[in-house]
Amino acid sequence: MGKKNRNKNDQQPRQEFIFQKKNYMFMFLGVAFIVLGFILMSGGGSDDPNVFNEDIYNFRRIRLAPTLVLIGLGIEVYAILLNPHKKRS
Repeated sequence: MGKKNRNKNDQQPRQEFIFQKKNYMFMFLGVAFIVLGFILMSGGGSDDPNVFNEDIYNFRRIRLAPTLVLIGLGIEVYAILLNPHKKRS
């Protein structure tokens, strides 16, 4: 007497992911930019700590790599805010 018979119409709500494929593609692109920026930023040190190496101040480490990291972070923000279900008018 205490049990109810469930109808086939009474189904649990279907779970959906928060993000869609388009969001994840932009997230992967952003992570790739960030990783590339950090790879370009690495290195430039010297084996001897008493010798100064000018290579640490080249264009790649000072301008290009941080720019790529910031672009990657911007892409990540865009990927989070992107609504793939929005219809264009």
